[in-house]
Amino acid sequence: MNATMPETAHQPRRIDAPTLKGWIGDGQELAILDAREDGEFGKSHLFWANPCALSRVGLRARAILPRRSVRICCVDGGEGGLAEKLAAYLQGIGCTDVSVLAGGTPAWAAAGYVLFSGVNVPSKAFGEWVEHQYHTPSVDPAELQAMAAAGEDMVILDSRPMDEFRRMSIPGAIDVPGGELVYRIGELAPRPETTIVVNCAGRTRSIMGAESLRSAGVPNRVVALRNGTMGWELAGFTCDRGREASYPRGTPESLPTALARATAFAGKWG
Repeated sequence: MNATMPETAHQPRRIDAPTLKGWIGDGQELAILDAREDGEFGKSHLFWANPCALSRVGLRARAILPRRSVRICCVDGGEGGLAEKLAAYLQGIGCTDVSVLAGGTPAWAAAGYVLFSGVNVPSKAFGEWVEHQYHTPSVDPAELQAMAAAGEDMVILDSRPMDEFRRMSIPGAIDVPGGELVYRIGELAPRPETTIVVNCAGRTRSIMGAESLRSAGVPNRVVALRNGTMGWELAGFTCDRGREASYPRGTPESLPTALARATAFAGKWG
């Protein structure tokens, strides 16, 4: 989608890398938006930046900026004024506190700050921290295969959305997106003797899904599948394709248990 860039009354202010670094650490709300396409963004970007490519800005900006008054810094790769164009668009839809990082990511690196590659880097880093902090148990693909071959009492729950599950899934798995796990686990694994295995495509969502169940006080043994469907195939096993096995729809009969677990979790953490 190509967005029409609205007219703006003034140019957004330009800030240097140390100023932006200070903003990141000052405890105030901040949105860092990168104007480049996803491929370029993935090669090198600021840790807290969100991709907001000009080709999809009409959809993306409105989705990730629910309040137009938030402090915003627009970033690019130092080429062609992409950040300025994004800033102009944001001002045109009513954003009132918009800046541009002068020199883009090269200036950030030149100031001695770190750039990251990949996508969803903050959430992946958080997943690694959770695993380290809470010692989330895991099994590798060979262990899971042996458990299945031995007929162990277990359920394999894929914590991704259905479109990803449909593309490739662990044989025997059921699609239960992460936000549904604590809500529905009472009907998916009603026996405390049942081992619960949570997987995703790689690591992060399996760690977070497994840890959400453990934190909710589920009495079962709960483990994450190390490296998910990717690790499964790298280990020489074959993923299923095109399956749509999912949790039963409607309100689960185990709702009172799920509510009690969620209430206890909220009470523990305030």
